[in-house]
Amino acid sequence: MGLVPMKDLVLKAQKGRYAVGAFNCNNMEIVQAIVAAAEAENAPVIIQASQGAIKYAGIEYIAALTKLAASSVKIPVALHLDHGTSFEQCIQCIGNGFTSVMIDGSKLPLGENIALTKRVIEIARILGVSVEGELGKIGGTEDDVSVSEKEALFTDPQDAERFCRETDVDALAVAIGTAHGQYKGIPKLDFERLKEIVQRVSTPIVLHGSSGVPDDAVREAVSFGVAKVNIDTNIREAFTDAARKVVIENPKEIDPRKMLGPAREAAMQVIREKIRVFGSNGKA
Repeated sequence: MGLVPMKDLVLKAQKGRYAVGAFNCNNMEIVQAIVAAAEAENAPVIIQASQGAIKYAGIEYIAALTKLAASSVKIPVALHLDHGTSFEQCIQCIGNGFTSVMIDGSKLPLGENIALTKRVIEIARILGVSVEGELGKIGGTEDDVSVSEKEALFTDPQDAERFCRETDVDALAVAIGTAHGQYKGIPKLDFERLKEIVQRVSTPIVLHGSSGVPDDAVREAVSFGVAKVNIDTNIREAFTDAARKVVIENPKEIDPRKMLGPAREAAMQVIREKIRVFGSNGKA
């Protein structure tokens, strides 16, 4: 089918009250796992490249792998830059065929975040590329953060309204209690905050740091209007656990295919489960 803009997928998801899974890739096997899982579930899917993935594999390799994978299936696939750090990096990804980019200006003052996001949108929109912005700071863990500190990190609904109005961004990542990486406890999402944000903006909402969030909580967030859910850590866990098992059981094994094949299968199964949780199965 080829790559499509993320905007098309999340707008349809927003209207249908489900979420599109956005899964981070790091190598060929994970790209294959994502596409195979989505095809098996007949689901739209977003393949994401983080800063770590770009540093490891390179923008060109990620783009080439994803374009090939997307061309081999009939489901819609978008290629997205996750947490873009600069205008220049977003333009570089667009130039390499990414159909969506995220410009993360969440550490900037609101006005500067708006200005940076608008600058990326000005170029991206001409080329039909979607743009995701972010408000609020999604931390690495929930532990050892006091109530006042946590509150300061969360997305302010009024700021979200202004941000979306002034940028006309295609998707907005919000901070409501999730965190990147592995959780040491069970995260508690601020659904009241999420509901107020959704009431104030018509922009599709994105939930980052969703690995480790209980399935019921993810379903609830989707029911309130989240249209894109990001998953990375759960894929890494499944992938590395399966590869590690091969090495432990067969310490003399030297064929990487014997390790990476089971790892790919394990990742695919996790992704299929997430797609069903998001409700995007059968929505391609």
